[in-house]
Amino acid sequence: MSEELENIKRWLKSIEDEPLEQMADFFAARIGDYEEHMAHWAKLYEEMGKKVPEQSRTLLDIGCGTGLELDEIFRYHPEISVTAVDLSPEMLQVLKEKHPNKNLRLITADYFLEPFGTESYDVAVSFETLHHYTAEKKLQLFQKVYKCLKEGGCYLEVDYVADDDEWGQFLMEECARRRKKWNIPAEQYVHFDTPLTLEHECNLLREAGFTDIDVSWPLEGDGTPMILASKT
Repeated sequence: MSEELENIKRWLKSIEDEPLEQMADFFAARIGDYEEHMAHWAKLYEEMGKKVPEQSRTLLDIGCGTGLELDEIFRYHPEISVTAVDLSPEMLQVLKEKHPNKNLRLITADYFLEPFGTESYDVAVSFETLHHYTAEKKLQLFQKVYKCLKEGGCYLEVDYVADDDEWGQFLMEECARRRKKWNIPAEQYVHFDTPLTLEHECNLLREAGFTDIDVSWPLEGDGTPMILASKT
């Protein structure tokens, strides 16, 4: 068992009596210090902005939050047209206030249910939003993303991954146990991390249709890869 997993187990034991929070409620309660909390990822936001292909004209942001990745994307692509989807209206309001003059379409919705269309976007992005969901949910989403991209388009994902299958399996089982303890139905989204391994994540992208997948690690010593999956 890895040292990181041991640390996670100790931390989870310390919050055993704290009920799981609904996803939208979790972020609404932390809107005041959210951007400060996420400052750790500054280099990754910048790298995502650089990775968006120069010729991109339309972009879908899945789980955009307050748009920290969009701050950088707009810096490198000021004229890009963006559709941004998030569960939290509070977060979307912050994004709207930061970029009042950008071509932004904001959608308060569950991105697993929101239709993305067919061949509608040059690029889709997600940043630290998918590590709360099962492989089955991710595959459904990746299939929608693949369908919504134009031929030659790409999907950029930044999210942390489990070191190994033992880590990922433990967190899935722990989440299920806590749901049962607090009588939380499976369809209700909760803020509890259940990351997959990088290999599993990439295999799901391939299963969804992506054939050209590139992985980089912009932060040295950090378990958060940047995945670029192309629709070729």
